[in-house]
Amino acid sequence: MNSLSVTGNERIRTIDIIRGFALFGIFLVNMPSFHSPEFMKVIHGFKMEYTGLDYWVDAFFTVFVDMKFFTMFSFLFGLGFYIFISRAKQKGIGANGLFVRRALALLLFGVIHLISLWFGDILHTYALAGLFLLFFYQRKIKTMLIWAISFIVVYNAFIGLMLLIPSEILTEIEASSPSIAGIISEYVSVYQQAGYGEWLTYRLGTELPLILLNLVPAMIPIFAMFLIGLAAGKAGIFQNITEHLALFKKVRLITFLISLPFVVLLALFVLDILNWGVKQTYVTEVLTSVSSIPLCLFYISALTVFLHNGKWQRMLRPLAYTGQMALTNYLMQTVISLTIFVGFGYYGEVSLAMGTLICVVIFAGQIVFSTLWMKRFRFGPFEWIWRTLTYLKIQPMKKQEIANSDTLHQSL
Repeated sequence: MNSLSVTGNERIRTIDIIRGFALFGIFLVNMPSFHSPEFMKVIHGFKMEYTGLDYWVDAFFTVFVDMKFFTMFSFLFGLGFYIFISRAKQKGIGANGLFVRRALALLLFGVIHLISLWFGDILHTYALAGLFLLFFYQRKIKTMLIWAISFIVVYNAFIGLMLLIPSEILTEIEASSPSIAGIISEYVSVYQQAGYGEWLTYRLGTELPLILLNLVPAMIPIFAMFLIGLAAGKAGIFQNITEHLALFKKVRLITFLISLPFVVLLALFVLDILNWGVKQTYVTEVLTSVSSIPLCLFYISALTVFLHNGKWQRMLRPLAYTGQMALTNYLMQTVISLTIFVGFGYYGEVSLAMGTLICVVIFAGQIVFSTLWMKRFRFGPFEWIWRTLTYLKIQPMKKQEIANSDTLHQSL
């Protein structure tokens, strides 16, 4: 494979495949909240108890999936920011203003998604955190990484403070806490029986305040990964993968070695081989968060090396189409899942393993749909709206319209 193909189609296709892979991981993480009241249980400190196959599915998710794919997607957002700004500057367009419109359009999608459909929206958080990237575009790579590491350390130190509280105090707090059985019962009842208006009103009073209170803390690890992705873009390592292949292999090895002890330790706690009693949930949360960064970077570097083989790129091209339509697929995952579980009355009635199977089936359908759609069109439906709002000009949709278009080259 020559260098031209590496710096051209391979780079974009590799990133799209990784994005598609990350989108699947995010769907796996979100699925339990689509079909069960996991959100309310976690918020109120209720320990999730699973048995049988669900126990092993939950253990696998905790060790290898939770927080790893949102982290990966955040990295890709930062990388995409660099590519977007760089291309805009090359075209002589006001890059900063263009990106602000792009972020505000994403914020609009996110707010509508958050309010009208689902508490777990990540788009509004990405849009708000993304605006701060404008202050870092001109900074040195070293500066970006120092800020990123600082954010990661501060965030994990903060969530680790619970481990410093004596177990006796935590036990007393848990004993004095009111039972959440009634809260969960009401929550499930509304999701199962309420009409849309009543359901929406209940959500705005129950879910939205908790999401807004957590907005700033949620932005910290996300922005840290934005900066790492921005640094990778500025370093040019995805512009020519062949030239930097040795670096990707080195990162793969280092992040694997860093991840391994955290993953093993996390697995020991998840499987209750190690048990800290009342602090078990908190230590699991800390280890999940700490392991997410190196494991995410291991996934990205390993996939990049793997996809350097043109044969595997061609085989996984459908996943790249799914990644190109990430916004559309992300929003449709909510619509499809809520239709199945809330619309058809299956909320709270589906096991973790069955929910995972349904997730796989839905995503397989999205791969097929995305492949058929992208064979004909340049963008996914919501990507087209997003670009139109960004450029304030109707974008050509069909591929044969490219010749008459003076818009920017398709970017992340």
